[in-house]
Amino acid sequence: MSLLLPHLGLIFWTLLAFLIVFFILKKFAWSAILKGLNERETNISEAIASAEKVKKEMAQLKSENETLLAAAREERTAMLKEAKEIKDKMINDAKNDAKEQAARIIAEAQATINQQKMAALTDIKNQVGKMVVEVSEKIIRKQLSNPSEQEQYINTLTQDIKLN
Repeated sequence: MSLLLPHLGLIFWTLLAFLIVFFILKKFAWSAILKGLNERETNISEAIASAEKVKKEMAQLKSENETLLAAAREERTAMLKEAKEIKDKMINDAKNDAKEQAARIIAEAQATINQQKMAALTDIKNQVGKMVVEVSEKIIRKQLSNPSEQEQYINTLTQDIKLN
């Protein structure tokens, strides 16, 4: 049993060694250990605060980015709508110009046709007038005494004119 119970001298020297080590640690090491722990605690809390600040900034940047994206989408939509309107306007203008040009060309063609028609009618009238004059001249030259011969001659001349 004596092995299990310590002697009084051993207890005294162990307690004395513990107190000496305790006072030395308290005087030199304790303040350094507490200072290190306090610094570490401060660094950790600053890092947490910094992380929170960065998190808030990131959230703010994210919301700003979303706002910018929404504005860009709206602007893109407006630009596409404007481009479509411009395209439709250009197409309508081109159609209207084509219709106007077609109407002008048709009007010019009709005017040309009318002019040619009038020229042809005038030419026909002139030719008919010349023929009448020629027939009359031939009739007068012949001065036929017999009216039946006169009619026969006129019929012959008219048949000749129809053949030409």
